[in-house]
Amino acid sequence: MAGQYFIGIDGGTESLRAGVFDSGGTPLAFAATPYETKFPRPGQAEQNPADWWAAVGRSVRKAVSDSGISADDIAALCVDTTCCSVVALDENGDAVRPALIWMDVRAAKEADRVAGSGDPALRINSDGKGPVSAEWMIPKALWLKENEPGNFDRATTICEYQDYLNFHLTGRRVASINNVAVRWHYLSEHGGFQPSLLAKLGLDALLEKWPQEVLPLGEILGGLTAKASEHLGLPKGLPVAQGGADAFIAMIGLGVVKPGKMAFITGSSHLHLGLADHAFHGQGIWGTYADALLPGYHVVEGGQTSTGSIVAWLKRLLDPATTFDQLNEEAAGLPPGSDGLIVQDHFQGNRTPHTDPLSRGAVSGLTLSHGRGHLFRAILEGIAYGTELILETQRAGGYRPDELVIAGGVTNSDLWMQIHADVSGLPLTVTRVADAPALGCAILAATASGSFSSIAEASDAMVHVARRVEPDMAAHEAYRPFYEAYRRAYEANKTLLGPLTES
Repeated sequence: MAGQYFIGIDGGTESLRAGVFDSGGTPLAFAATPYETKFPRPGQAEQNPADWWAAVGRSVRKAVSDSGISADDIAALCVDTTCCSVVALDENGDAVRPALIWMDVRAAKEADRVAGSGDPALRINSDGKGPVSAEWMIPKALWLKENEPGNFDRATTICEYQDYLNFHLTGRRVASINNVAVRWHYLSEHGGFQPSLLAKLGLDALLEKWPQEVLPLGEILGGLTAKASEHLGLPKGLPVAQGGADAFIAMIGLGVVKPGKMAFITGSSHLHLGLADHAFHGQGIWGTYADALLPGYHVVEGGQTSTGSIVAWLKRLLDPATTFDQLNEEAAGLPPGSDGLIVQDHFQGNRTPHTDPLSRGAVSGLTLSHGRGHLFRAILEGIAYGTELILETQRAGGYRPDELVIAGGVTNSDLWMQIHADVSGLPLTVTRVADAPALGCAILAATASGSFSSIAEASDAMVHVARRVEPDMAAHEAYRPFYEAYRRAYEANKTLLGPLTES
């Protein structure tokens, strides 16, 4: 049926991926176009925004062609991108310099200045105790102003990857409520942008360079311009819905559109995102971010810096012939607690709840009876303990999810999923479509097109459960003393190793 297909576009770190979906959430085709990241100096990471635009055209054209449907059958499209990929644009919308993408941390000193400003806007994370990351918008804009004043002055717009693509698709300069709420210190419940914070940093001019309109997710920001229509091979005027940061749009693609569920996104790191019906802030809690996903709800965020990356590290140390299937089989036969091993998963520091970049990994309880299966299982358990500590911290603020909707690398290991379920005492749900950000965009496009009356209704129709992992509550109780030991390990290791990591 004409007009019942939707395009979800996911602008990632290494490539831009487009998917065509039907109204039931079934993907018809995907296509990806890579682009280059340059690293001019340590801590710097840049991309050419023109490459993003070229990738949109190639990926969309190929996905539509491979789907076998007509471009006239597309009802709407939506884009998500990496968050905090900051770009400075001239009056034509062209970049005056390469974009400082999310992993660029050259603005570390500027981030410290933002954190030291004492402005009330900082209460959004850990109740004012931070952090402020060098990845975020304001530190990067401050770096640009102080290190490249010519480019700062030339820029009529300073925005994100998301806003750049939306401008070139529709000709409209707007920001997403998602990006600004989670990383620009935009507080919708306190008037939006916070001029006092910018004034304290000498960044008053930035307020005029930011897009003046902020749109909620799923709202139509415009139709494809003639130039964009030709570039993408889609009809002129095709509705473009507002998207946001990739991980947050993945919440929608996982069906996390109301309190009770938490999006659990796994890979080299873990990310935990949920919706609450009330605002709360506290030590170790990122957010909550008002209206960042859906109006009237508050997004709470947690994260573990090194998770799947630790598993990959162990495998690199072992015999190259060792497979993950072998490790899973060896570990599955061991009891909860890995015969007394505790692993602190801070191999690259801790994101939440300690927010301690100097914390380090540790293995405690080793004996000569332990083998590689013990160490492998203990790593999986240590990461699960880290997730439970985040959940425990959030429960103190009144947020209590009853289900984790999981995506990413952990879903490849039945053992690891069971460990996460057992340690947390919560069921894990795996959805049918693995590419949650692209599906989330398709859901937003479907809502914007009028095919559904709300994002929640579209999500219910387009997100489907593939399987569910129930916790073993006997194992949950067995894990309790090991989890408590994990909690105590942080302060013990900080006392022991802190002076070494700080030097």
